[in-house]
Amino acid sequence: MENTSPLYQWHVDAAAKLADFGGWDMPIEYPKVMVGDQAGGVLAEHSSVREKVGIFDVSHLGKISIQGEGAIEFLNSIVTNDLAKIGNGSSQYNLLCNSEGGVIDDLIVYRKADDDLFLIPNAANCAAVFDVISKAAPSNISVKNIHKSFGVLAVQGPLSKQVLENLGLKLELDYTEFSVQILPGHESLGPIIVCRTGYTGEAGYELVPQWDSTLPLWELLVLEISKVGGRVCGLGSRDTLRTEMAYPLHGHELSLSITPLEASANWAIALDKTEFHGKAALLAQKTSGLQRRLRGLKSNDRGIPRAGMSVMDASGAVVGEVTSGTFSPTLKQGIALALLSTNIAIGDELSIDIRGRLSSVVVTKTPFVESHVR
Repeated sequence: MENTSPLYQWHVDAAAKLADFGGWDMPIEYPKVMVGDQAGGVLAEHSSVREKVGIFDVSHLGKISIQGEGAIEFLNSIVTNDLAKIGNGSSQYNLLCNSEGGVIDDLIVYRKADDDLFLIPNAANCAAVFDVISKAAPSNISVKNIHKSFGVLAVQGPLSKQVLENLGLKLELDYTEFSVQILPGHESLGPIIVCRTGYTGEAGYELVPQWDSTLPLWELLVLEISKVGGRVCGLGSRDTLRTEMAYPLHGHELSLSITPLEASANWAIALDKTEFHGKAALLAQKTSGLQRRLRGLKSNDRGIPRAGMSVMDASGAVVGEVTSGTFSPTLKQGIALALLSTNIAIGDELSIDIRGRLSSVVVTKTPFVESHVR
């Protein structure tokens, strides 16, 4: 049986459409949840996040604890980004690579203290991340897989701050900063990590309550967003939102066969660090030159690109492959992320093979829509 979130029964009762995400039975959309006279579904949920506020259950995401003297230095010798560049109370996007430079996972590292780190990897990769880090850890460093000790709830959209402040949370946080808070009047919920971050491109926060406190916190959020016309949102709209922002998804833009350099994630790689897993391979790839890199594509017609479709130039030669593709609810057109030959430039006209029919696309800058995270 698949793993389930602490909100599983709530999703079932709300008639959510459920599907497998990394071995977890999670909600894709809530077509029967009404806001006024409008039903839910991916398009409505997407629009709610862009225009008002949406809440997501992402409790399937992994959780790993790293504690002990020298924890920062230890993890910094493994992941690609530089943890020395952030202080306690800040989070950082990171990549865990193998010796060939392939990406085992991308994850968020919460720096709670010099000797206390909290990691949120992807659901499907949590065990692999734990395995790599725990095997590398010296005896004085404790590494624990605490996947089902905490839930994760995302509150995203222009009204997210208002909603959470109405609940009583204090949100004087810069982008990527976090604090541990007790919700006034609901002390029984225990400590909640509140981080100003997200995966939608909108202003937002991610809340990390204890596992058994996730449902009552969710119910408080559902009540609060109903006052401002917000929506509960599934992972379908989370995917369209992140694709519009050109945020990578492991297994699509990042994988064991796609390096961070190819995925244009150079900003998360501190090549000047003394060491991290995969550094030698990434340095060699940078020196020899990339053969492909991630680019954005916009449809010129009614075609909707999908992952795995071939991309061709004017001569019909295959120059790449779509890694993620969808209909953009904001732009009202097809968009895609694709790994393309490095000789392809912004503005080039290409074609995508959509089930035997050629669809015209143009290479474009990303993100596809403006970011409002800050």
